Amino acid sequence: MNILLIGSGGRENALAWKMAQSPKCTKLFIAPGNAGTKDYGTNVALNPNDHAAVKQFLLNEKIDLVVVGPEEPLVKGLHDAILADEKTKNIPVIGPQQHGAQLEGSKEFAKAFMMRHNIPTAQYKAFTKETVADGEKFLETLKAPYVLKADGLAAGKGVLILENLEEAKAELREMLSGKFGAASTTVVIEEYLSGIELSVFVLTDGKSYVILPEAKDYKRVGEGDTGLNTGGMGAVSPVPFAGKEFMQKVEERIVKPTVAGLQKDNIPYKGFIFIGLMNSDGDPMVIEYNVRMGDPETEVVIPRIESDLVDLFEAVAENRLGEKSIKVSDKTCTTVMMVAGGYPGDYKKGDVMTGFEKVDGSILFHAGTKVNEAGQVVTNGGRVIAVSSLGTSKDEAIAMSYKNVEKIAFEGRYFRRDISKDLDKYYK
Repeated sequence: MNILLIGSGGRENALAWKMAQSPKCTKLFIAPGNAGTKDYGTNVALNPNDHAAVKQFLLNEKIDLVVVGPEEPLVKGLHDAILADEKTKNIPVIGPQQHGAQLEGSKEFAKAFMMRHNIPTAQYKAFTKETVADGEKFLETLKAPYVLKADGLAAGKGVLILENLEEAKAELREMLSGKFGAASTTVVIEEYLSGIELSVFVLTDGKSYVILPEAKDYKRVGEGDTGLNTGGMGAVSPVPFAGKEFMQKVEERIVKPTVAGLQKDNIPYKGFIFIGLMNSDGDPMVIEYNVRMGDPETEVVIPRIESDLVDLFEAVAENRLGEKSIKVSDKTCTTVMMVAGGYPGDYKKGDVMTGFEKVDGSILFHAGTKVNEAGQVVTNGGRVIAVSSLGTSKDEAIAMSYKNVEKIAFEGRYFRRDISKDLDKYYK
């Protein structure tokens, strides 16, 4: 089949790498793609938010399946636009319609969904500019630290965790005054959950589901989880503190009621559900939902999946995912994200990258890269490239990732040297 994959990051490079291996994949197009995705298909200069252009492309190239990588096109209704057109409505899309995409597009929508379906999560309340005084009073009822979340999409920057009550009140006023633009016209305040985080991924056709490998990512830019939040500096799968008993709790208490809740609420859903979890003394609590795969978690989850991904997508499209099971490698996969100097603050683009041909034993998943007019691979984003490795142990995998990180050069490159170190105590 002819497939269009939407997106341009490391997640999409990993999906392209995997889908291109399927005998069911005839032609793969990636819009807009990056310097890595071009090795697995054809990059096309297409704006995913230009629905008319996307639909025309689907018809011109006789596309049989659309896979949407990032959340923004889903929240902006790309799936709905394809369904609403008589000429394209029968082309299946992996990724929810706008209604279901609110699980990520609106924190308030997601929290209300969890409460309605008895899915374990932190207590919360939502506030607007008109109810800011009530928000300040609600903060006074909570213990520090205080969690404030912009309701809408804020490019991963809309969550603040503050230790000081007065500072939390000031930030609430600032957020409601437009700190994150339209994303923070509503702010969700919730109780702080303590524990250790992990991500669980589900693929569903709206009725049946398969649970993909879980992963742990590293959000802070500095070693020892210090410094500013980023889109993710590395990841590990499987997660040693998420054993069989814990994952059974996740399935029974969270995955099943989530899929059942979508059905009860008449929310059609075909695609990924990313469940951000806290392991709180052995009990899973939901921090957030995303409506796509995580990044850089995809770069460790996808290499562990031994099943044909296109075959699974086809089953989702045809409402027969219940017939499928998923085969997962028992190896550990690690990824280290190499980023541009200065990220997540100001950083430069266009620096020439070298050393790809020296890499051995790892898979390179490009994130912020492109090919310049001279045919060179150059940096084109803050998070530049993920170096993923499979190993019979976590130590073997991470050693391989770091060995190959050293072979890739570009000006100002930076990476964390402690990815996975915090997990060492769980392997003893």
